[in-house]
Amino acid sequence: MKTWNLELETVFMSDIAIKVEGLGKRYRIGANQQAYKTLKEKLNETAATPFRALRSLGGRNGHSSVGHANGHSANGHSNGRASKAPTIWAVKDVSFEINRGEVVGIIGRNGAGKSTLLKILSRITDPTEGYADIHGRIASLLEVGTGFQPELSGRENIYLNGSILGMKHAEIRRKFDEIVAFAEVEKFIDTPVKHYSSGMYVRLAFAVAAHLEPEILLVDEVLAVGDVDFQKKCLGSMQSVADSGRTVLLVSHNMALIESLCKRAILLDQGRVSSSGPTTEVIADYLSKAKLCESEELTNHPRKQARSTAWFSSIQILNRAGESSRDFRAGDELTVKLGIEAGQPILQPWIGIRLRTPTDQLICHIANREAGYQLPALSGSSEIQCQLSGLNLLPGRYIVDLVLADMLNREYDNVSGAAYFDVRESDVFQSGMPMGQGYGLVFFPSEWKLVR
Repeated sequence: MKTWNLELETVFMSDIAIKVEGLGKRYRIGANQQAYKTLKEKLNETAATPFRALRSLGGRNGHSSVGHANGHSANGHSNGRASKAPTIWAVKDVSFEINRGEVVGIIGRNGAGKSTLLKILSRITDPTEGYADIHGRIASLLEVGTGFQPELSGRENIYLNGSILGMKHAEIRRKFDEIVAFAEVEKFIDTPVKHYSSGMYVRLAFAVAAHLEPEILLVDEVLAVGDVDFQKKCLGSMQSVADSGRTVLLVSHNMALIESLCKRAILLDQGRVSSSGPTTEVIADYLSKAKLCESEELTNHPRKQARSTAWFSSIQILNRAGESSRDFRAGDELTVKLGIEAGQPILQPWIGIRLRTPTDQLICHIANREAGYQLPALSGSSEIQCQLSGLNLLPGRYIVDLVLADMLNREYDNVSGAAYFDVRESDVFQSGMPMGQGYGLVFFPSEWKLVR
């Protein structure tokens, strides 16, 4: 009877690629996470790392586990020892299952625990509690270029990095030309990568990782590498992986990407699973919880970088009557009024206004110099207005981001989510047929005539 139960459990588990149960990771704040290691220990650990990575890619019969349900880490040492240093849970009590062939998105705000979760599943870090059962050969795209040696050529790094990531020598040789062509570095393949531009380096690193053929692929925000054309190629590569029936766990802040690739999503909030289900529903839940800037004052608004000698102090979205508003109709006039504080003169200022959807789909980037307006030097307190005579946006919510730079492309301020406004349905062309969300994001005035 016991044997039958085991066989039944094996059949039941055969469709599960990843099973996570009660997974948690705790860090001590302001304290070293590991005891000091001697130089000899570090060298031995470094030398063994590629071989441990190769062993962890498959495990016996393609099955492996991370952590233990009793609160011990994978190395057998308890991580639950009391410590006087304050602690924080990056991931806490996370449980989920992913079936073979599923493409699942992991979303959440910065610091929600997304990257920590993938690092645990990739065995980069040990969990404090809980466990994860992984059924199949696993590979990770977490930090492209890890393991590249600057003194070696592109050719040599392809073989070295491919081996570290778990590819056999024959497999690398068979895919070598495809990797080089994908990275677009044919002319420089025998040049040491220390002479590569940052774009070439990243393209080659992604190309090697993208040509892995694991059963399970973990991806963390690596599709934003390179220029626009290469990003499209990366997206195409990910789409082919998704269509091939392999299991993919994808972390991204790009909601449009998650929506296009994933049928199911998991929302993490402060290290815990907040919701899980169909992608559109989970994204809607995430956006409903997103904190949009309700204040016109920006001095203390979170920045992408520390505030420098000049910054945006305020933003107002004005309607045709010059009143602050967040409610517009398609075709309305809209003015963005910006307050700027400059501790020192900004010569030939460049002000960028980025309009995007809540799912991070870029609509347009408006800037004064590109529009042919050269502003005088800014110093002290200033107010700048940018007027859009016709808002060619169809119904939806739109987010405003701001960038402040100068003639040397020196960036002073970068504010994400500085403001938002809503566009309602409108009979833009007075045709008796209002244009709604089903018509896309933008509209264009047009003239029609019968030519023959």
